[in-house]
Amino acid sequence: MKAENICFVRNQRHILKDISLEVTAGKIVVVIGPNGAGKSTLLKLLLGLEREDSGQIKRKRKLRIGYMPQKLQVNPALPLSVERFLRLACKQISQQEIEQALQQVGMLRLLQRSVHVLSGGEWQRVLLARAILRKPDLLVLDEPAQGVDITGQAELYRLIGQLRDQLNCGVLMVSHDLHLVMSGTDQVLCLNQHICCSGHPEMVSQHPEYLRLFSPTEAEALAVYTHHHNHTHGCDGEVVGGGDEQCKH
Repeated sequence: MKAENICFVRNQRHILKDISLEVTAGKIVVVIGPNGAGKSTLLKLLLGLEREDSGQIKRKRKLRIGYMPQKLQVNPALPLSVERFLRLACKQISQQEIEQALQQVGMLRLLQRSVHVLSGGEWQRVLLARAILRKPDLLVLDEPAQGVDITGQAELYRLIGQLRDQLNCGVLMVSHDLHLVMSGTDQVLCLNQHICCSGHPEMVSQHPEYLRLFSPTEAEALAVYTHHHNHTHGCDGEVVGGGDEQCKH
């Protein structure tokens, strides 16, 4: 998918101006920016839910997109298992495909669990399973680590990198959480109605426009995250496998 100089105007105000980006197979692109920067609007344009006022968005023919929304609320009065929830996402889906998607995100044990009793980390992984059910060419993730503690975030980002490799898909991820980015991210775009700066995470973290946009504390918080360990964590942050050494950050 490629966007070229797209603009979006509402009430005579530029919400987005001259935005260009490209996400190709095997690449992870992360969009960061403060609240009100236009991140969610950008996603809507790329997904075809809104129409750009100028510029052009090019999608390859029959592009399959897996989308993980920022928020998805389920009526608490509606009895709904994880299996049923995933089946509603894709009508023509087999039991094997549902179980495979849950297995890929490490949540097969939740198959018959009610969606209403899931932890924040479990729910985010179920939403990720929903996004990969269509075997997408492009994964679009809107703040995928929302509601997950910092240890769970590290594992979730690692999982996203693994899914990118397994599916050979592109990943476009949007976030305003500046404290953590994947070491495997190929490109970061700093957005505030326009693209302030873009490039490798380490380069963006030192860019004057980024430092001007965010407070010193926030600016220092954007760092390339490298996670070296010989064990794994569950969604609750507990060590579930490997050795006894603590994670090195």
